[in-house]
Amino acid sequence: MTLDRRGFLTACSRAGVTSALFPGVLYALTVQAQEASGTDQSKPPKVTAEMIDAAAVLAGIGPFTEEQKMMMIDGLVDQNGSCKAIRKLKIPNSVAPAYVFHPFAAAGAAVLRSFVGRLEPSKLPPRWQPSPNAKAPTDLNDLAFASVSELASLLHARKITSLALTQMYIDRLKRFDSKLHFVISLTEERALAQAKAADAEIAAGKYRGPLHGIPWGAKDLLAVKGYPTTWGAGGFEHQSFDEDATVVKRLDEAGAVLVAKFTLGALAMGDKWYGGRTRNPWNPEQGSSGSSAGSASAVAAGCVAFAIGSETLGSISSPCTRCGATGLRPTFGVVPRTGAMALSWTMDKLGPIARSASDCALVLGAICGPDGKDTSVYAVAHFNWIGKIDLKALRVGYLKADFDEPKPFKPDAPPPTSETAEEKKQREKREVEGRLGHERRMYDRRYELAALDKLRAMGIELIPMELPKLPYGAMVPLLTAEAAAAFDDLTLSGRDRLLTEQGIEDWPNAFRTARFYPAVEYIQANRARTLAIEQVSALFEKVDILVASSGGMQLLATNLTGNPALIVPNGLRGNDAPRAPKIDTGDEDNIGGPGTPVSITFLAGLYDDARLAAFAQAYQDATEFNKMHPKLD
Repeated sequence: MTLDRRGFLTACSRAGVTSALFPGVLYALTVQAQEASGTDQSKPPKVTAEMIDAAAVLAGIGPFTEEQKMMMIDGLVDQNGSCKAIRKLKIPNSVAPAYVFHPFAAAGAAVLRSFVGRLEPSKLPPRWQPSPNAKAPTDLNDLAFASVSELASLLHARKITSLALTQMYIDRLKRFDSKLHFVISLTEERALAQAKAADAEIAAGKYRGPLHGIPWGAKDLLAVKGYPTTWGAGGFEHQSFDEDATVVKRLDEAGAVLVAKFTLGALAMGDKWYGGRTRNPWNPEQGSSGSSAGSASAVAAGCVAFAIGSETLGSISSPCTRCGATGLRPTFGVVPRTGAMALSWTMDKLGPIARSASDCALVLGAICGPDGKDTSVYAVAHFNWIGKIDLKALRVGYLKADFDEPKPFKPDAPPPTSETAEEKKQREKREVEGRLGHERRMYDRRYELAALDKLRAMGIELIPMELPKLPYGAMVPLLTAEAAAAFDDLTLSGRDRLLTEQGIEDWPNAFRTARFYPAVEYIQANRARTLAIEQVSALFEKVDILVASSGGMQLLATNLTGNPALIVPNGLRGNDAPRAPKIDTGDEDNIGGPGTPVSITFLAGLYDDARLAAFAQAYQDATEFNKMHPKLD
């Protein structure tokens, strides 16, 4: 009996099959059987009773009686396949689904009322004043690690030129790229032209604001006309677009100077891209983590004043932690993603990576707000920088579980007597890694506890809080399902073999696996996500700011709920720190070893990005950890 997907679903329904996974699994099995046998692909595939049994095992349903199986087979009809018809459209990555995610809409009426005061009806000029005491050094390289504000003051006073500053950063990019591998494309010609124009405008009194003349870099998932936009992936090395991304346009309008397009792990996963692996400036033997790998590495190495990264599930947080940069992941829907690679339409966020929270705030002020194209950006989701803040007026909580002593490592249960030599080797390896992981976690916990002590010394009374107990990990397949749809043709065409990484946790396998994720379960996970938004938003009715570990469950939870996060450096590991492993697998951020940075994360309610940045800047003013930088020479 032949079938198409629609007829097959109908037949399953007639047979009383209620699991949403089962039809998808069985349909996939029939197609695989067709391919294996060399059957004409233009003809509908066949289904057998044996396939129904195999699919039922995968789906966790059944078993079915012979009568039920025959009834299902008899009910299958030969119709045109709706899936194949849609595949023929060859939908580009830039086309979003016909639904839009707005986190505030799921937060509940009571919580929604508090959001209204946070939303800004219009974008205001940045609250920034140039320093009258800014002094230019003899050697411009001494400004490599200067803040945006410091550089802006010098440019405004015409004590340095944008052209000289831009050339200095381009020279550093060329100089250190061989060690750190953070550049995909230098935009040198464009940058020099922009810098000359900025100098002319500033000299004529046409000052655009604190980003005027400031060199920056873009994660290479942002389209820039005239240059490749590779997404870091093999097979896309020569891809280009005829229009700049909205964020690029807005930074052009602010007078910023784009000097480079930075690396990202292939299709925004990790720090391995088609040209190699981006490195951590503090320990070049290790990767910089990802996926905003090049953006964080270049900022930390003093090769740009700021960069734009993106986060779907840790891609700003992770490399900022590893490289010791400051990263602001804005509320979902504050920054338009038009012209950026889509991975997950309901989770992708663009944000700045810089040397301080105030630098991030100045950048976010330039790139936020609706553009009329990305419908996920709420009409009044503007960001207006507020500068200083009264800390004593804030209610500050901390996620208690993040700071509790972790449970001691326990090895696996006693091994079976039939354990092979290879199984023993793998078990012992897991036990060694587990003990080392616990040792590193215990060491880094000192810095997190010290952060709480510092906040208390700043006059802040910390309130212990708990993250709502929900299955956040079970909602993560929402991301992979959307990603698999975004790169549907990559899987169907077989071009996924061109991607650098081909392991069990890498995109090619994830995209294939996601095709078995049923539509009903996708909807159910989104309903669970609504509960998460409601309950996390309720936390921010009790506190204004939450202090958290940069890893752990909050990273999953707040990326799903869309809450903003600010990741800040929190000191350097001492010489007594556990040694770094010989091989960086990319699985953990805390493996840097002696002399490498640690971080702490601050969280806030939806659209409360300005208060979050002000709080983080107050912490940085008190600690100055953000002024640390690696010695690269």
